[in-house]
Amino acid sequence: MSEDVVKADPPEGRPVDAVTNSEAEPSAHGHRNLGIALALICMAQLMVVLDGTIVNIALPHIKDALGFTDASLPWVVNAYALAFGGLLLLGGRIGDIVGRRKVFIIGVVLFGLASFVGGIAQSEGVLLASRILQGIAAAAASPNALALITTTFPAGKERNRAMAVYAAMSGAGAAVGLILGGALTEASWRWTFFINTPIGLIVAVLAFRFLGESARQTGKFDLPGAITGTVGLTSLVYGLTHAATDGWGDTWTLIFILGGLALIGAFLAIEARSRHALMPFRILANRTRGVSFFVMLIVGAAMFSMFYFLGIFVQSIMGYSAIKTGLSFLPFSFGIVVAAQVASALVARVDPRWISGAGGVFVAAGMFGFSRLEVDSTYLTHLLPYILVLSFGMGLIFVPLTLTAVSGVANEDSGVGSAVLNTVQQIGGAVGLALLGTISTSAIKDKFAELAPGLQKAAESGQSPEQIKQLQGQFTALATTHGFTRAFIWSAFLALGAALITLVGLSIKHKDLANDGQPVHMG
Repeated sequence: MSEDVVKADPPEGRPVDAVTNSEAEPSAHGHRNLGIALALICMAQLMVVLDGTIVNIALPHIKDALGFTDASLPWVVNAYALAFGGLLLLGGRIGDIVGRRKVFIIGVVLFGLASFVGGIAQSEGVLLASRILQGIAAAAASPNALALITTTFPAGKERNRAMAVYAAMSGAGAAVGLILGGALTEASWRWTFFINTPIGLIVAVLAFRFLGESARQTGKFDLPGAITGTVGLTSLVYGLTHAATDGWGDTWTLIFILGGLALIGAFLAIEARSRHALMPFRILANRTRGVSFFVMLIVGAAMFSMFYFLGIFVQSIMGYSAIKTGLSFLPFSFGIVVAAQVASALVARVDPRWISGAGGVFVAAGMFGFSRLEVDSTYLTHLLPYILVLSFGMGLIFVPLTLTAVSGVANEDSGVGSAVLNTVQQIGGAVGLALLGTISTSAIKDKFAELAPGLQKAAESGQSPEQIKQLQGQFTALATTHGFTRAFIWSAFLALGAALITLVGLSIKHKDLANDGQPVHMG
């Protein structure tokens, strides 16, 4: 018996959520240069994603140049993440209503200009303002970039291939940011900002020529939902990040977390009653998408924390320079790109749960490998093998989950659907840094307290101040390594949990996915 895919007419009364992009906008496919269109979309996405990490290696230089304190320096990273994650839903909805290409272009132009301001900044305030503006611009560009793929490429082989490239850019962007950050910081930390300006302007100019505009959707801006959702997410992320340094019992930590949860509750109540909801509940109600979003939340927590801890470990414990630290992450980019291509080839023949589930196991194995790091660990023996294992797992996760997260979303909801995917990754990253940062900090303090009597004995035995200082440095390295390895153990559990959730909860078949989420009929 042969198997044929029969495209049945949609049954009368089928909810709008089930209308596919290819049905709703058939004329969008096949009349543009798809290769150039994909290159532009991926260039913009790479620029947006890598900016979350490109400044990490440059932070010590920024601190010295602009006078940041230890308390204020983390905001160079957090200001971008909070603005980006908090406004993604609004950026996606604006693209749905106003036009995705228009909002995409505005976003990349604003991103380039904000980056230039950051590059010439002479004070803390100007730099932080530019980072907030970069986050706002990223929130406009990123969700509409993914939405432009879903409306430009027809469902099936072409879209799967496009999604594989997009997912590789999204996954590898953080590692590429560390590589570029290391290279550019050797010249000047300001180039970590300047690099975005020409890219943004070039993408914007070419987008007019090679990207088609989406059909505008009817509706209004849900301002009450936008305000409560954005402020609530920002407050929650800030509170969770604040807990990493001041503890869960700190008054301001509790105020921001509880206030954020209350505002998110108000947001959900508003969305449930709004005729023009910023985030239609039907997007989350679908089991496939709900599982995809939740797993992406967990994966974001694991990946962003990995870059943070490894970046510090390689520089502070192993003594690598900025450029050498950046280059040490190059295999991660290679591994994730290779795995994305493997996943793209498999997704047409294997159900996505098995691909992503296997990816989660690889990620857990990589994280567990990092949990065995010691002060005298070497790159080739103790880091490189697990970087490759973890990167391969990330590639296997990103491709199928990017497809399942937007599968079957109605054309008018594709922008906000894409925004939810990006939002959960950003929120996951912030949650991961807060939780794992608190675990790490607590373990470092406990370990140092355990080692501290050794300093007292050294002083009593008459050792020189130089010898005591050297011993203190050794103890600090031991405590720091201990704290980081505790965080990696928890990251391994997170990744393993993500694998189990994927295997149990993701039920869509590969044949349905090729038909954009609609069940196929066997004949």
